[in-house]
Amino acid sequence: MKKHLLIDGQWKETKEYRPLYSPYNNELLAEIAYADAQDVDDAIAAAEKARPVMAKMPAHQRASILEKLVELLTKNEEECTRLLALEAAKPWTTAKAEVARTIMTYKFAAEEARRIHGETIPLDAAPGGEGRITFTLREPVGVVAAITPFNFPMNLVAHKVGPAIAAGNTVVLKPASQTPLTSIFLAELLQEAGLPDGAINVVTGSGSVVGDRLIQDDRVKVITFTGSPAVGIGLRNKAGLKKVTLELGSNSALIVDKGVDIDSIIPRTVTGAFSFAGQVCISLQRVYVHEDLYGEFTEKFIAQTKTLKLGSPLDPETDVSAVISPKDAERAVSWIEEARQSGAVVAAGGGRDGNIVEPTVLLNVDPKQKVSCQEVFAPIVLINKVASVEEAIAYVNDSRYGLQAGIYTNDIFKALHAAEELEVGGVMINDIPTFRVDHMPYGGVKESGIGREGLKYAIEEMTEMKLISIKK
Repeated sequence: MKKHLLIDGQWKETKEYRPLYSPYNNELLAEIAYADAQDVDDAIAAAEKARPVMAKMPAHQRASILEKLVELLTKNEEECTRLLALEAAKPWTTAKAEVARTIMTYKFAAEEARRIHGETIPLDAAPGGEGRITFTLREPVGVVAAITPFNFPMNLVAHKVGPAIAAGNTVVLKPASQTPLTSIFLAELLQEAGLPDGAINVVTGSGSVVGDRLIQDDRVKVITFTGSPAVGIGLRNKAGLKKVTLELGSNSALIVDKGVDIDSIIPRTVTGAFSFAGQVCISLQRVYVHEDLYGEFTEKFIAQTKTLKLGSPLDPETDVSAVISPKDAERAVSWIEEARQSGAVVAAGGGRDGNIVEPTVLLNVDPKQKVSCQEVFAPIVLINKVASVEEAIAYVNDSRYGLQAGIYTNDIFKALHAAEELEVGGVMINDIPTFRVDHMPYGGVKESGIGREGLKYAIEEMTEMKLISIKK
């Protein structure tokens, strides 16, 4: 089955198609169009042509289109879940949760479309500002290039497409090469929901062709990208004066202070470490446990890890399925072996069956090891012992990343101290760093990126403020 490009409301054939295989069992899922430079130019031209249509569309109409999309997604929830399970090897229950979040994200987008507003400015607060009425407006920027990753191919697309439409922009969407099916299905639903031709264009293909053309074209005003630091930093360097939002991942850490009820947090921490095989930007990768609780925590964490069921993503009982590619499985196992060679203890897992990497718990890991200082994006977590929260904070901050971090503690003063000292975009007190709801501001510092997602905050990134001053 061939899947084409969507350009200016039409499904367009291309010169080249490439096979898309299941990460779990290598089953052929579809033949995916690979765009060339002319295809990308055509998509940008279509978005530019539709720009004044979207910019002049009343807020209530944009909201209604998004509300209709919510209805269609809800109606097709089972199909969306199936596509996620097939193309991403996302376990059925995890995929179902992503679809539910995606629906909520578009609900938030519809609501935010109705409340984009400016403010009045009291110019008479400064000498010479008397006798004027002054206010601001927020106007759509125009064409938004959305470049999305494989790990949340519905909800992370929603975090880019939803606010772009809510703000009155047009979109050229480049989904990840492994997970285009959900984006193509989304585009079909948006057409059914009444989105004008050209307001969304889906261009599948290689990042070197599609991504580079989007970055270099002056008609594109905003680039919103989720992916690796190397690609994101290179993208920003080429983007010139375009507005850029980057979400570039992390090696997220959790601090467990003494005196915490271990039994109440073990299920939550295991979920944070191994959900979707650790392929989550805020997956729990590093745990620093106070020495008073270290033995009990590791024992119970390991025991809970060993109860996880591995298998087919289509099985509702599966907890962990395949990682996205053989290359990623090989990398994960090699990093585990490197850590072992450097003195780490492999307390659980460490093996591989095809593209399924066993949920792996490492102890006594040197901070310089890749499993600690780089982003593993695999079902691997390290647990190290610390003597104090201060020591743990130092370990957390000794990182090129800074997306989110968590701390479990019964001491409000330690909690607030950690919130102040941790060099991250978000601190979760008495929760794992993997916590996210879709309307909160979400983003990081250092090599975890720039800008914020979350519907209200993304709309601010995708609009320009205009000042209006009337002299009486």
